[in-house]
Amino acid sequence: MEPLRAPPKNRHIYLLPNLLTTCGMFAGFYAILAAASGRFEHACVAVFVAGLFDGIDGRVARLTGTSSEFGVQYDSLADLVSFGMAPALVMYHWALFALKADGVLPGKIGWAAAFLYMACAALRLARFNTQVAVVDKRWFIGLNSPSSAALMASFVWTMSDKDYSGAQMRYAAVALSVVCGLLMVSRIRYPSFKGGIKADTPEGPRSERVPFWAMLLVVGFLIALTIDPPRVLLFVAVSYAVSGPGLWAWNRLRRKPAT
Repeated sequence: MEPLRAPPKNRHIYLLPNLLTTCGMFAGFYAILAAASGRFEHACVAVFVAGLFDGIDGRVARLTGTSSEFGVQYDSLADLVSFGMAPALVMYHWALFALKADGVLPGKIGWAAAFLYMACAALRLARFNTQVAVVDKRWFIGLNSPSSAALMASFVWTMSDKDYSGAQMRYAAVALSVVCGLLMVSRIRYPSFKGGIKADTPEGPRSERVPFWAMLLVVGFLIALTIDPPRVLLFVAVSYAVSGPGLWAWNRLRRKPAT
């Protein structure tokens, strides 16, 4: 009798979710080209467009039952382009490049800060892929790469909109690039806002319920976004970035024994 063989793994490649992932990667690629041409507002908007596609490709795959291992790996590679390379190069072309005017060493610090950010994004994505099955889905370990990219892009967009040049903000750009990179590879927990989402069942995906006040917040955010997009996005990105260290400090204070 022949030995039992394991069933072959599903190697199907589904069009719709991977097409959305490709659109997100194209937006990140366009952001790089736009930044190299000095069109920084277009570059920043493209980073946010990439984040929009990144938020819906996985959701579409789950809702349509077209998730695959190929899609998971392809999504990570696309994220490295859109949320690793694109923000780093947008920041480099806008401000970090200007450090060369301060001397050879500051110029090296500029491109090193951009590379540090990109390398930390790659490490963050690799760690996420290896821990996705064992971590608590209510939390991200380290700042997720789309949120970090949103902070970088909204900073460039807001400062440009306020007529600050990249050369004027070059040292702030170095600090922000380094901080964003280190937050991505840190062990600080960030809320993922997935605590109320239930897993899919054999009968299909379960409904996802949100409280009424959450819908009011979304409506208020959309109204504010139409009034002043760069500053609203920067405020949201900064608030989320500091929420992780803030929760960590609060928990440490609560656990500190009274003297």
